[in-house]
Amino acid sequence: MTANIPHNYDPSRYDRPSVTVDVVIFSLIGNDLQVLLIKRKFAPYADMWAIPGGFVHIDESLEDAAARELAEETGVTDVYIEQLYTFGDPQRDPRTRVITIAYFALVPHDVVHHQPGDDAAETGWFSMFDLPLLAFDHREILGYALTRLRYKLEYTAVGLRLLPDMFTLSELQRAYETILGEQLDKRNFRRKILTSEILEDTGKKKRDGEGRPAKLYTYRDDAVAEVKTRRLFP
Repeated sequence: MTANIPHNYDPSRYDRPSVTVDVVIFSLIGNDLQVLLIKRKFAPYADMWAIPGGFVHIDESLEDAAARELAEETGVTDVYIEQLYTFGDPQRDPRTRVITIAYFALVPHDVVHHQPGDDAAETGWFSMFDLPLLAFDHREILGYALTRLRYKLEYTAVGLRLLPDMFTLSELQRAYETILGEQLDKRNFRRKILTSEILEDTGKKKRDGEGRPAKLYTYRDDAVAEVKTRRLFP
């Protein structure tokens, strides 16, 4: 049903801020949590690193805009993204009043094949703990994204999205320790992760170091990432 527009409504009476989307892509590379950034080709902040993103078209959804900008600026497609937060400081963009809706995604490093698009001079992975000078308020956005990731890691199965399809418990623990920035007790970690009912034993093994081959696990298809039934860690 189409809503009736009031006869006395005059859209020119109201300022129209611009709307952008920014997409934070996290991945684990070695023992480091890294984020995919682009080097801006044009002003403002030309030649500075930034989160991939851009302006929302008047006829597209926010999710479509985020997927489009990510593909255009990095070549990355077909990754699950979720909305993170809205950033709207009036001074965050020197061009005009811009409100940005930030998204974030967690992907295994080996599935991302990125390349710069028309608006980016370069793309690259950077450690979340050693970031370059960033454009706009993107350092604030990344700081918020890391906090959210750590929170979700403690209460949900979302961290498994950063791992390959199959992994050992040692690899999983290293991933959690990298993101949380702290060491976890091995026995306590394994007890809690195995009783959380989010993993499935594949029946396969991998030699992890000089000891006995370690079991390979995968996460269950029916594991509900958003159910906060209990805190997993620490």
